[in-house]
Amino acid sequence: MSAAIPDLVIVGAGIIGLAHAVEAVHRGLTVEIVERDAEAVGASVRNFGHACITAQDPALLETAQASRRGWLRTAAQCGFWAPEAGAIVLARSPAEAALIEEFRDRRGAEAVRLLTADEATSRLGGPARTPDPTIVGAALLPADLRVDPRSTVATIAAWLADQPGVRMHWRTNAVRCTDAAVHTSRGVVRGRHVLVCVGHDLDLLYPKTAEDNAVERCRLQMALVRAPAGFALDSAVLTGTSMLRYAGMAKLAAAAPVRAELERGNPELLELGANMMFTRRPDGTLLIGDSHHYGLTAPPFLDEEVSAHLLGGISRILGVDRLDVLQRWQGVYASSGRTDVLRARHEPTVSSVTVTTGLGMTLAFGLAAETLDAL
Repeated sequence: MSAAIPDLVIVGAGIIGLAHAVEAVHRGLTVEIVERDAEAVGASVRNFGHACITAQDPALLETAQASRRGWLRTAAQCGFWAPEAGAIVLARSPAEAALIEEFRDRRGAEAVRLLTADEATSRLGGPARTPDPTIVGAALLPADLRVDPRSTVATIAAWLADQPGVRMHWRTNAVRCTDAAVHTSRGVVRGRHVLVCVGHDLDLLYPKTAEDNAVERCRLQMALVRAPAGFALDSAVLTGTSMLRYAGMAKLAAAAPVRAELERGNPELLELGANMMFTRRPDGTLLIGDSHHYGLTAPPFLDEEVSAHLLGGISRILGVDRLDVLQRWQGVYASSGRTDVLRARHEPTVSSVTVTTGLGMTLAFGLAAETLDAL
């Protein structure tokens, strides 16, 4: 499709593929990007827009920190919204307070800053609203970043399209990859190296790799709601269920009492695989979520009872009777119980990178630097 042979052909224009393209441009490489859709519509736009840096497993912490630097550099170049607003982890019981204290002891007081109950509720409150009275404290994670998932990927793609040495192939489906070539619905795209970044659709191109690594689809329910009066916090807000999903906290000794407490008082949240949290978009709306269900395929049906649990819990945190829902949708991402990041070599010049933990927004730029270092 092009007379010149680029250094890198990337299959997939989600955040993982685009982060690798950005990193390649910074290294002076030529890049062609193959994307089956007219724009990003997958996991990269269906999430919280939360780069969860601090709460990563120690094995991924350095990658997450490198990704943070990449996010900030890219935001400065592309001009998208990326406030260093951090995240607030609410403690609503003594057990949850003990867990964030242990986390502070492990990561240090600069990385995990404890807040009093009054300090936490003052950030959540507003006119005629009293946030959840069970809040006993919180932790501020200042290194965490926020982006708007609805617009960021498109902004990065537009910036890349303007760079010399970059070519975008939209509405072009990759059918298969052979050594140094991507066979597409519009012909063959050749490159010195091919990098496949297609997330949960890895099994469509490389079913054996997906099967060997137990890759399946995680589907989740989310909603967009109108923010309550006076709420203007850019920080992500996490709860006790989040403490059990992010490995930096979930693997600590104090996590066991939190899990036991949820099993006694809110077992339905554990059954839903809930990560009850919310983030604010630049237009003031809130992204609410989320649940987690796993399987080889992702049925499209949304369960209203799941939404009711999540919306009801966050309404209580914000001190409102109900939240005004504007949109609902299903997120889908790759999941594996065997690895957090799946890297595979399929041909001498064809490899793939798949994030299998739902941490694509967090790790994207750090993974990109590691990938290109290894090529």
